[in-house]
This record gives sequence, structure tokens and C-alpha cells, in this order.
Amino acid sequence: MAAAASSPPYSLAGRVAIVTGSSRGIGRAIAIHLAQLGAKVVINYTTRSTEADQVAAEINSSAGSTPLAVVFRADISDSSQVESLFNVAEKSFNSPVHILVNSAGIVDPNYPTIANTPVEDFDRIFRVNTRGSFLCCKEAAKRLKRGGGGRIILLTSSLTEALIPGQGAYTASKAAVETMVKILAKELKGSGITANCVSPGPVATEMFFSGKSEETVRSIIERSPFGRLGETRDIASVVGFLASDGGEWINGQVIVANGAFLK
Repeated sequence: MAAAASSPPYSLAGRVAIVTGSSRGIGRAIAIHLAQLGAKVVINYTTRSTEADQVAAEINSSAGSTPLAVVFRADISDSSQVESLFNVAEKSFNSPVHILVNSAGIVDPNYPTIANTPVEDFDRIFRVNTRGSFLCCKEAAKRLKRGGGGRIILLTSSLTEALIPGQGAYTASKAAVETMVKILAKELKGSGITANCVSPGPVATEMFFSGKSEETVRSIIERSPFGRLGETRDIASVVGFLASDGGEWINGQVIVANGAFLK
């Protein structure tokens, strides 16, 4: 007897998701994974339009006549553009948004000490990583579907625990987001919307490799019990679970997904 076709462990069929920063890296993997689970997805980008179009094309290649993914450019540090992002999601799929995943983020590849961090760079990192998360949460709290299935999932970083020199501004920007999500989860009492962070460790992405020497990368790999860097799929699967009905009882948490990376 032929083996039955495998089905997703949980389904997001009929749900609409916005994934910010999903033209590449972890965001890209998350968008594709949510679509594989049945969600309709808005691919958000700021500067990489070609890559964003490619993500949507990959998702829609198996969607038949009805697209499962649309692309929209928005700077998440701009409140009016975040509002437009939600407008597009609702109009494109004729549905309220169920899931927000904020994966957009930036880092300083020079890894300066706090003493040597230019104020302008500090402001730029906080504008995207912290203000952007705040604006996405603010809009999602008002507009996500209530009564069950609403999910706010923010990507942060295991650096908030590792506290590595040279990452001061970036780490602080993510620590603020982790604090904010714990408060947001309480403020959303009675809505059926959960709010959580996923905190990756070192993941093999363009942003991770930027500014790091081969020796530094080898040292990081050696500190992993698995002897490898994380892959984007490792993070996407965690986000997929939190977005599903199975993740409903997880709320106001920071889920560390780093393979027990040793500090």
C-alpha cells in the first residue's frame, strides 16, 4: 500500500499573515513556511524588491489561480506605512489579519563598543528594531482578528542573554522588544490574541555573516552543541507552531531557539 501523503502538523488554512522583513533570511523562511501551512501571506520589504518578488513567486507557484502571497513595500519605522501594510493585507485577501510576524531588523556590522557607537547609528538601530516593533504591535493590537487565532510574534535575539561586547545598541534594541511583548500580552487580555518573541541564536544568514571573519564564525560554531549554525528553517518551524492553534497557551513569552548555544 502506498504511504499516505504527509500533511502539515498544524494548519493555518484561511488565515492571513503579515511577515515583515521577509525578502530574505529568517523572514523569508517564515513566510514560506506559513504559506506551506496554509496561510495567505503579505511579503514585506524595504529595499529588496526583486528578492521579495521571488519569495512571492515561489509561494504562488503552487497556489493555482488564487495567489497566496502578495508583496508590499513598507518601512516599519513609519506609522503611516505600517497602517498601509495592514490595509493592503485586509484588502488583498478580503479578511482581517490573523498573524503578525515582525522579522525586520538591522545590525551594525562593525560591532563597535558602546563608547565607540555613533549616536546616529544607535538611533538608526532603535528606529527599525524597537520603534518598528512598537508600531507593528500597536497596529496589530488594534486590527488582528479577535476571539481566537490572533498571533503577534516578534523576532528578537539570544544576545539579550549572551550580552556580547560590541553588540550593545543592537542587544538593547531587542531587549526593549522582549519587555514590550510581555506587557502587550497582558494588555490583550480577553482578545484571544497572543504575543510572544522568538529569540534566535546564531543563524546562517547574510546579516549574521556580515562583518565576521572566518575565524569568528568557526569559534561560534564550536560553541554549539550541534556543531553548526542555526538554519532559517529552525526558526521558521518555531514561529509556525506559535502561529497555530497549538501555540495558543504560550503567551507573553520569549522562546529561545538557539540549539543551546554556549555563551
